[in-house]
Amino acid sequence: MAHDGQDVTTEIPVLVPDLLDTTAAALPAMDDILARAKASVAALVTDNGRVSGALIEQHQTAAHGLAWLATYVESLHQMQNWAMALQADGRFGRIEQLIHQIAFGEYLWQVYGGIQMNQGEVIRLQDLGLTQADQRSLMHPAVMTLTQSGNTQAARLELVDLMQEQKANTTFGASGLDDELEMIRDQFRRFALDRVEPHAHEWHLKDELIPMDIIDEMAKLGVFGLTIPEEYGGLGLSKASMCVVSEELSRAYIGVGSLGTRSEIAAELILCGGTEDQKQKWLPGLASGEILPTAVFTEPNTGSDLGALRTKATRDGDDWTITGNKTWITHAARTHVMTVLARSVPGTDDYKGLSMFLAEKTPGTDDAPWQDPGISGGEIEVLGYRGMKEYTVNFDGFAVKGENLLGGVEGQGFKQLMQTFESARIQTAARAVGVACSALDVGMQYAEDRKQFGKALIEFPRVASKLAMMAVEIMVARQLTYFSAREKDEERRCDLEAGMAKLLGARVAWSAADNALQIHGGNGFALEYKVSRILCDARILNIFEGAAEIQAQVIARRLLA
Repeated sequence: MAHDGQDVTTEIPVLVPDLLDTTAAALPAMDDILARAKASVAALVTDNGRVSGALIEQHQTAAHGLAWLATYVESLHQMQNWAMALQADGRFGRIEQLIHQIAFGEYLWQVYGGIQMNQGEVIRLQDLGLTQADQRSLMHPAVMTLTQSGNTQAARLELVDLMQEQKANTTFGASGLDDELEMIRDQFRRFALDRVEPHAHEWHLKDELIPMDIIDEMAKLGVFGLTIPEEYGGLGLSKASMCVVSEELSRAYIGVGSLGTRSEIAAELILCGGTEDQKQKWLPGLASGEILPTAVFTEPNTGSDLGALRTKATRDGDDWTITGNKTWITHAARTHVMTVLARSVPGTDDYKGLSMFLAEKTPGTDDAPWQDPGISGGEIEVLGYRGMKEYTVNFDGFAVKGENLLGGVEGQGFKQLMQTFESARIQTAARAVGVACSALDVGMQYAEDRKQFGKALIEFPRVASKLAMMAVEIMVARQLTYFSAREKDEERRCDLEAGMAKLLGARVAWSAADNALQIHGGNGFALEYKVSRILCDARILNIFEGAAEIQAQVIARRLLA
């Protein structure tokens, strides 16, 4: 493919010489900058030797900027690990080399000139209190080589050429996973292309629930019991396998990819905090898909401030009744059990008074969503993420069996919920990668098919560059996500890594969707084109499971602790 301004008769030295040595040499400079930034921000937010929440809020831009800087540095480390592993395995080909080089070139430049937290907010090193003298490590020859020669138009155009040649390679470059996980990917990719992708846009436009026959097929494939231990009826697979499945299902439709999240959260709650009787009662049904759960945490006036929840659970003999209002409850109507966070300890006004309940309910229908006494609610109409629907849920003396207090102990609800955040955020990061992939799929196809001024759109360098950067950032987000999953599988604390993966993945998904729509031009604004749905679906990823600002806050506090 020839592009305007590119001389196809002349060999252009696209790749940086000794690429892996050069990228490896750049990493210590990034580590040095991060260490200096961490010390600088710590000085701003520390009072009497302790990190102060009030000071973090006062210096929020610097604190959140530190989170983004740390995310970029970890991303480059994981890209280096990915590249080195592929090199050792003889699979570090031209397409992987270009992705690796462009990623380093772009992210190093952003660290130097300003990291794009979102479209309207750029964080610069001086915002973290760093002086020009502090930034001298960025003058390292490897950093200068990569910033000058890493992310060039020639590199991006060659990458897109290779992507067109290798469209059968669904990840546009080796994922770095083992053969077993890639077999799982292929299986779910085939299912997604056959049973989900052809219908997803119609479900979205009609605002329909995902059909039960699709859910039944997912259950047979093991989606809902993927990581549940075999002793409780699950497949006992890794979090990495969960990432692959979530990625491919979300690539077809985020609603389908997110169905597994419901069971993942519920199962994790029960595995971490439940009694043995509760595990035996609930986990086999969750694994088989016979029990569909929903998470009931958020309230109208609390958002991310879960410690301020007001919904009350009151003892009624050996049982409980729940009274209060919840909102943004996904897939609430036709589920069988609700994991409800409520205040059960009288006289408390913080997280210590919260308990988690496994509240059983009768599945509803479109016409009659609420079948039980003491529960009602309404649908929240939304831009995207429609396949499960969002609801307000009102409890008025809703009955819960005493045996369904999670763990059989009061006051542990917030702690129990926190134990699920690592898995939930890893899974959300994987969904973000899938949505970004779907944006790349439709954007690339449209760019190849659409002709303007006598040539396909993909032949114009700025269009091709958009596609190249989608592929590069998808791979970066993917490697960060897989890394966090591996840490979880090794039973190491990974709330920091999971948070970084979710933070970056959500931004990458939105950027990819926005650029894919731009490639479509006016047609992208038409509801009939899939990219309009993908844009709406991508937008939620920066909000749920912790808004980007909350995510950055959590990362910053962990870095500074």
